[in-house]
Amino acid sequence: MQKKINYFVMNDSKKDIVAIASESAKTLAAAVTAAGLVDTLQGEGPFTVFAPTDAAFAAIQKDVDNLLKPENKAKLADILTYHVVSGKTLAAGLHDGQELTTVQGGKLKVAIKEGKVMIGDAHVTMADVAASNGVVHVIDKVLMPKM
Repeated sequence: MQKKINYFVMNDSKKDIVAIASESAKTLAAAVTAAGLVDTLQGEGPFTVFAPTDAAFAAIQKDVDNLLKPENKAKLADILTYHVVSGKTLAAGLHDGQELTTVQGGKLKVAIKEGKVMIGDAHVTMADVAASNGVVHVIDKVLMPKM
């Protein structure tokens, strides 16, 4: 039996993904800048971004501080692009057991438990934040690709 997904839609499609992140996910926005991904994520897309909250980044602050160093730019870009999927995927289009291929090349597994969406081991805390070039789903953990 497939469970219904609860989702919240914010319709601010005049702003791109980077502008939305800059307003509500300051650490993600700083990481996108440090990784040199601003132009990419301001591009036409569409993209689906699983955006960790500032609290999610704070939980791994030591790692974040290290990743923001210029010599770790490539590793940071790998981690961030692991949070991005090509195309616009709304919460209603996700189903339990689905695998999403990230821009980084890794796979993210979708789980739906008691009507709540999980991407890997991260809970989606806010879904379907509309952007001019895609959609953002806010998550409560930073996803780490296998390196």
